Amino acid sequence: MTPQHNRQHHHHHRHETLSRTDQNHSSGFSRRRFLACTAIATTAGLAGCLGNDDDDAPPAEPIALTGGRECAVCGMVIEDHYGPAGQVFYDDDDDDPVTYDSLTELLVHHDEQRQRGTDARGVFVTDYSSVDYDLEEQGGSPYISTHAEQEAFADATELLYLVDSAIHGAMGPDHVPFSSREDAEALREDVGGEIREWDDLVEG
Repeated sequence: MTPQHNRQHHHHHRHETLSRTDQNHSSGFSRRRFLACTAIATTAGLAGCLGNDDDDAPPAEPIALTGGRECAVCGMVIEDHYGPAGQVFYDDDDDDPVTYDSLTELLVHHDEQRQRGTDARGVFVTDYSSVDYDLEEQGGSPYISTHAEQEAFADATELLYLVDSAIHGAMGPDHVPFSSREDAEALREDVGGEIREWDDLVEG
C-alpha cells in the first residue's frame, strides 16, 4: 500500500475535493476532516469491561505505534499504511502491546485469544474524532488516513464504530472508530454504513 505523504491540516469541518499525486487518476470523492480537543480516554473501569480481575496489574495506557512498529498479524509497518490501528495489552504481556494495522485483524486475533482464555487489560484503537484525518480515493474506494501517535488512541470499549461502509484501511474494508456520534454520523453520510458499539463487534 502506498505510504501517506504531505497532509494539509484544516481545523474546520468542511468538504474538500481530494488531491492525488498520481495524475493518472481523477478524484471526485469528498473528504471530511475533524479535529477534536479531546485527550486520550481514561482507562478507568477498562479492566472490568475486559474481564481482568487482577487488582495488582497496572492500568494499561496506549503507546505510539510509530518508529517502524509492525502489525502482529501481517507484519506490515503500521504508520506506512492507511486505516485505523489498534493495540491490545494482554495479561501475559508486560508493557508491550500486541499491535495491529487494521481493526479487522485486531478483532479476529482478539477473539482467538479470548477463546484460549487470555484476558486483555487494555484495548486501544484510533479515535478519528481526535485527529485531523484524510480520505483518499484509490481504485474507486475511499481510504482513510492512519494516525499512529499516542494521542490518537482511545479506549476501544468506549467508542462507536462505523461499520459496513465504503471505507478501506490497510487490509481492505475496515471499521472506523469515533468518540463522537456526530462525527461518525457525518462520515456515514458520505460513505454509508451503520454505527455500532464495541460489544456488537466482539460478540457479533
